[in-house]
Amino acid sequence: MEYKSNNNIIYSCKYHVVWCPKYRRKVLTGDVETRLKELVIQTCKDIQVDLLEMEVMPDHIHLLLEVDPQFGIHKAIKTIKGRTSHVLRNEFKHLTTKLPSLWTNSYFVSTVGGAPLSIVKQYIESQKTSQRE
Repeated sequence: MEYKSNNNIIYSCKYHVVWCPKYRRKVLTGDVETRLKELVIQTCKDIQVDLLEMEVMPDHIHLLLEVDPQFGIHKAIKTIKGRTSHVLRNEFKHLTTKLPSLWTNSYFVSTVGGAPLSIVKQYIESQKTSQRE
């Protein structure tokens, strides 16, 4: 197992996170999907969160994140959702006409301690190919 450290803590805090657009609308496609991925990568760099894996589906997003416990997973998710919503709604006006907000207020988060990371990564990577219509 690989550990991170800051001035006070040695940690391994990995989280599988999922959230959806408002009303679970299938708006995360094409240029919106591409731009969303860029924004998530940049935001994670800015807030010093390690993005280990990401997959964007038309109606939800999966992330595998490693977050400093002093920063916190809730703050990380809130920051990523806030920045991506703000930029995407400015750049893609159709996201403002169909939806009162881009993201739902809720999200799913689970620690990734019991399952080997390779299994969780494989699960996230397989989302595109295993998605049922």
